[in-house]
Amino acid sequence: MTADWPALWRGTRWIKQLDEATEWMVDNVETYAPTWPAAVLREMIGTYVAHARAVAISERGDNRKAELLTELTDPVWAVFGSRGWQRGPKLLPRSVQRLEAIIATMAAETDQQLAAAAPAL
Repeated sequence: MTADWPALWRGTRWIKQLDEATEWMVDNVETYAPTWPAAVLREMIGTYVAHARAVAISERGDNRKAELLTELTDPVWAVFGSRGWQRGPKLLPRSVQRLEAIIATMAAETDQQLAAAAPAL
């Protein structure tokens, strides 16, 4: 994906649409995820959906949300996008690793924010 997501996010219309899209994905994942034949694909989409929704409803700034959603979406799109199916077996392991790395970065960022906000003992 090469779109400048932070620029697209400017304005409440885009924010509302992304909020609605991530909500729909979470509400309907049990409908579409089981249709994929491999467990790794179902796990990848489930992980993506849960974390994309978490980003959308987080208290992060809009630009940071846009960056994280773009980072989360890139490896998933590489597998599930139109050309991804043609190259899927080669892309899947790297894409899963990239998704896991992004999630680990998000977790570390959240941990740092919580530590900074925690009162000193």
